[in-house]
Amino acid sequence: MTTTHDMIARQQPLATSFGYRTTAAEVIAGHDLAGKRAIVTGGYSGLGLETVKALADAGMTVVVPARRTDAAASALTGVAGVEIEAMDLSDLDSVAAFTATMRDAAKPIDFVIDVAGVMATPQGRTVQGWDTQFGTNHLGHFALVGGVAPLLAEGSRVVSYSSTGHYRSPVLFDDINFESTPYDPWVAYGQAKTANALFAVGLDARAASRGIHAFSVHPGGIMTGLQRHMPKEELIKRQWIDADGNANPLFKTPAEGAATGLWAATAPELLSRGGVYCEDSSIKGVVPADHADMTTGGVKEWAIDVDFADRLWDLSVAATGLDPFSG
Repeated sequence: MTTTHDMIARQQPLATSFGYRTTAAEVIAGHDLAGKRAIVTGGYSGLGLETVKALADAGMTVVVPARRTDAAASALTGVAGVEIEAMDLSDLDSVAAFTATMRDAAKPIDFVIDVAGVMATPQGRTVQGWDTQFGTNHLGHFALVGGVAPLLAEGSRVVSYSSTGHYRSPVLFDDINFESTPYDPWVAYGQAKTANALFAVGLDARAASRGIHAFSVHPGGIMTGLQRHMPKEELIKRQWIDADGNANPLFKTPAEGAATGLWAATAPELLSRGGVYCEDSSIKGVVPADHADMTTGGVKEWAIDVDFADRLWDLSVAATGLDPFSG
């Protein structure tokens, strides 16, 4: 059994030839993925779109589940080997319908890259009654991976998009839906991003014996549609944009932001590091619980804690009715 001590050891810093400005194309160069198959959520905008383009250029067939299939078709025009299927990540019934379609097709899947998500939304609930950010960012992806688990080929990888936003909060197991504490959109986002990291820990612990590994990634600061719930005044205050709407030049481009997820999906040096949290196509180690500087990199222990991962797994099984790799 994997322990938190094991996870801390795996999280020891790992330098690579890549870095902050590495692009998706640079990470994927030299990887022949012809004949392989991937699912990429959020695959028709921002980081997801760049991920799909890079995988398609490497010869993969990429399935893009989309809430707005018409918008996906428009964004992916001219990208070879893409299949678009309807799915709403915030509705577990919709996710179940999508995964049933995948199982009916019975085609092996080599990568699942969970890019899609929402950030700092107003307080709300998913169709099944979960906090919008937790339900969409975590439970939707748990149900997706759980539903296609029988199709995951030996050697396949699942990449869960987390964020340094996980610094803002562990999973609030006693009040996930903010029923007894005031709702804070950034605490809710932090909880969801911690859950994304813990999902990789829990999944890898259960799937590694079958040659399947999972990793979480922080893509970096990038201006995408993820900021759509934030007023311009807040974006300026945080120095994410200037008064004219220009993005902070320190931010990554979408092509740069997509690099770490693709590195996690393909890097051979990660085979012995299942479940780790990656950034800048590398690993930067564990930071203290009171560490507040998000620019330094690193992961908080609450996001790789095995006991928390197991508790989250049990909650997710109860919420979705799925328990992948339990047999």
